[in-house]
Amino acid sequence: MNGQEQGHTSKVAQMLRLTAGETVALVDPAVGAGVVALSDGGIAILSTAEGRDAGSPFAQGMNLLAPFSNRISRPFPFGGAHHAVPPNLPHERFAIHGDAFQKSWEVAEATPERARLTLRGGIGPFVYDASLTYAVAPGRLDTRLILTNRAGESLPYGGGFHPWFPRHAATRLAFGASGYWPEDAQNIPTTTTPVAAPPDWVFAPEAPLPARFINAGFAGWDGTATIRQPDHTLTVVAQGCGTALVYSPGPDAPFFCFEPVSHPVDAHNLPGQPGLTILAPGQSLTLSLRLAWTHTPEETP
Repeated sequence: MNGQEQGHTSKVAQMLRLTAGETVALVDPAVGAGVVALSDGGIAILSTAEGRDAGSPFAQGMNLLAPFSNRISRPFPFGGAHHAVPPNLPHERFAIHGDAFQKSWEVAEATPERARLTLRGGIGPFVYDASLTYAVAPGRLDTRLILTNRAGESLPYGGGFHPWFPRHAATRLAFGASGYWPEDAQNIPTTTTPVAAPPDWVFAPEAPLPARFINAGFAGWDGTATIRQPDHTLTVVAQGCGTALVYSPGPDAPFFCFEPVSHPVDAHNLPGQPGLTILAPGQSLTLSLRLAWTHTPEETP
């Protein structure tokens, strides 16, 4: 259905189509309010389904992560107690990415270029309200996520964004970081503080993706990055996100992930719980992401 047919307010979880010029974003409220696809003039800005299981939320072009990002390895200490968060995916030993990406959201309002969705979420000790806004303009997608603690106690909250980008031989990535968190076979950090990244995992200045598996959380990120593709150059600007995760199975994979998130993997169990925000009941956390791109001019013979 097109933007005109969406109406102003609806609680029915139907696919939303947001358009501005040649920019088109498809959003699925029924599956985590994720961005199913994002394109501009027929060019895919996000990778949809390639190399992933059809029907999975992770076949979308971008997932929302709340009320935390990535894994929590064990009951975490806070407020004089240990809080357990149960696993939420069949193939995962630990809780991962919260529950927002798995839930059906309500459409509070929608126009051809903008949509606001809401969710009452809950996983482990976390009970929260989420308000999500998508807005498109020619060559741009803006996402704003607000989390409000509705539990009866203060808790450490976080979240982020999980975009999937096309990977080509010519893809280049640029961002700065102060270090990275090595991980074990269960994808949990093996150090309590970041360490220097190996040479092929340094992306300042611009560099190709490594010719091997990568699943790394980078600390000290300033919230900006550039992705250069064969047909466009994309700028990432995130607020409230001081960690960047980079994931790709290897050079033959048709995708890679660059994930702006508020905290490192298993931050709830790291000393000082880095990057997490303590929210008292009724307090809120805001995270935002802008993806903006320009087309690469075609070379003339």
